[in-house]
Amino acid sequence: MALSLSSTIRSAQMDAITTAVGASGFVDIYSGTPPANVGTALAGNTLLAHLPCSATFAPGAASGVLTVNAITQDASADATGTATFFRVTTSGGTAVVQGTVSTSGADLNMNTTSIVSGGPVAISSCVWTAGNP
Repeated sequence: MALSLSSTIRSAQMDAITTAVGASGFVDIYSGTPPANVGTALAGNTLLAHLPCSATFAPGAASGVLTVNAITQDASADATGTATFFRVTTSGGTAVVQGTVSTSGADLNMNTTSIVSGGPVAISSCVWTAGNP
């Protein structure tokens, strides 16, 4: 049987993300094969876009759901490519969260995964839910 966690514990897990990101983190969007996990170094990946997060990453989670505050668009993408994964980093560049990117069913859904150098890249919303709701 899998663990079943209370809403309070699931919210605390999600709030730990906000604490780890700290003030003024970033969402970096990459192409290529995602590394095995957030602690694994990037290898052959291309940074497509670098988007600043709000000074406070997110308000407190509710029922294990974390709704990220506004993420400022990158007005000029760094490179052309297909977005495959993202990392949320601290203001100092330490990776805290890594997830998939797609147009639906991913950890971060975008209108398109086709990024064009010099073009705008925006994230309209970002909501994550801790397991076993």
